[in-house]
Amino acid sequence: MAKSKVAILRTSPATVLGDYHTLLNLAGYQDVVRKEADTALKVNISWHFFFPAASTTPWQLEGVIRAMKQDGYDPRLIHACHNRTVVIDAHLGERENKQVNVVEAHGLRNIHIYETEEWINIRDAVGDLTKKFTCLNEVYPKGFMIPKRFIGENIIHLPTVKTHVFTTTTGAMKNAFGGLLNEHRHWTHPVIHETLVDLLMIQKKIHRGVFAVMDGTFAGDGPGPRCMMPHVKNVILASDDQVAIDATAARLMGFDPMEIKFIRMAHDMGLGCGDPREIEMVGDTSAARENWHFVGPFKKMTFASRMQHKIYWGRMKKPIEWSLKTVLAPWAYIASVIYHDSFWYPVNAKRMMRQVLDSPWGRLFRNWEHLAPDANGFADVGSGAAEIKLTGSKALVRSLGILGTCIAQAPEVVARRRRKEVSEPR
Repeated sequence: MAKSKVAILRTSPATVLGDYHTLLNLAGYQDVVRKEADTALKVNISWHFFFPAASTTPWQLEGVIRAMKQDGYDPRLIHACHNRTVVIDAHLGERENKQVNVVEAHGLRNIHIYETEEWINIRDAVGDLTKKFTCLNEVYPKGFMIPKRFIGENIIHLPTVKTHVFTTTTGAMKNAFGGLLNEHRHWTHPVIHETLVDLLMIQKKIHRGVFAVMDGTFAGDGPGPRCMMPHVKNVILASDDQVAIDATAARLMGFDPMEIKFIRMAHDMGLGCGDPREIEMVGDTSAARENWHFVGPFKKMTFASRMQHKIYWGRMKKPIEWSLKTVLAPWAYIASVIYHDSFWYPVNAKRMMRQVLDSPWGRLFRNWEHLAPDANGFADVGSGAAEIKLTGSKALVRSLGILGTCIAQAPEVVARRRRKEVSEPR
């Protein structure tokens, strides 16, 4: 059995596009991502506001699309793929993170799966595989829905290197969470590690090929995936082994991957390799030996993340968690938007981002729409640090609109509205 392989390269704005092409081929993506099948580029949006390391970068998306075109993939069979959550506005996020700029420049389809796609029950999609689930049968006794279009498609996940208050780190495996679980995905939070393992089993069953390209030009430490301390780290990674690439990113951040439950479970179940000693590193192997000594997500948790831990795993579980499975659940969505969008981002984001926005990557982000790259990358990234306009009072005002959308699109509210429509005489 061949060893799991993870490709890693150091990069810079001047070489990033060429580096992504090299990276994908070092990782052997053409052996996994079949050219005759449709390919979903699964964009990661952890925050609809721009925050370094939180979401897929425009140069990550650009680099992957260019590489695929150069290697003979038909652009008509490539599309960007977005999911929605009740606390994240994907349309705002793709604009603020400049992802939609890239998709439109290449003339690709841009699919928001909640708006246009047919969903089918997991039991119809994977059959007896459901008998192997570690938790999802208990969380969803009647099953759950997944996008029908995923069956037979390739998927390339586009996560970033960052920490997470639920899972220590987040990356390729967690990037499937929003796309594969339809409504009520928060029901899985108490068993989030087991959920990620079940979702990886599903991916291996339904997708033609599964691949991941992870951007570590920015990397996030602290109570992620949103309220982090961003750092410039200048690395990019790729692999067809979702477990191995997550394990490699965890080790770079300074964690023992085999001590992270979802990685250890997936490794033990033979879904991939989580032990760094058994992973073949290709590319810049000296970069693979770095240790960034991140403090992790649990030492300086935000008020919101502390409350989440108490509700899902602590003393508030019994008196409060039940409400998240009833019509009362929107209180949690409202609380999240108010804390993260109306308070934390307007008050803290500019200060937390200041240093990395003055980096070459920050300048590249600021001037993205106005730069013309050569075949390798962006020799000139322009002057001035990235200027993020949607901060402070502007972010506060925008959060009020997000709050309204959050309430209107809450699964509990939508379900109640549907029942009312059905019961009303025509």
